Amino acid sequence: MRDLIRSSYISKVLHPAMPQTRKILVVEDNDFVRMQIVRYLVDAGYEVIEAIDGSSAQEVLSSQVALIVLDVRMTPIDGFEFIKIVRGRDTRIPIILVTGDQNPGLLNEASKWNVSAVLMKPVHKDRLVKMVERAIGQTEKVR
Repeated sequence: MRDLIRSSYISKVLHPAMPQTRKILVVEDNDFVRMQIVRYLVDAGYEVIEAIDGSSAQEVLSSQVALIVLDVRMTPIDGFEFIKIVRGRDTRIPIILVTGDQNPGLLNEASKWNVSAVLMKPVHKDRLVKMVERAIGQTEKVR
């Protein structure tokens, strides 16, 4: 029962001060880390959609998502499996990976899938916000 509830958990948090916010999808299975990332982004003026895993993130992935902040290690769909799904739909959505894994192979895999940035845990607010702004800015220049 708990797994069923976890896999279908999705919430939306809207920052009231920004009429034209950009939507960011945060996919993280650790509740504390996800809530921290969401708080940082909401404080910076972004609209945030939360998902606890790749399965629930697929349910809310839309063309209105401007950026994805994604954990690497999750089940049943891990970060790279989710990236493959995203890239199959829209290759322009920037993705920032969040990980505690310091495996050098991770950077190679991230580069292969055109990941905008890799952010090491613990997540620091200023670094996250700068990475988000840079990734969204680069995407808007291309469009």
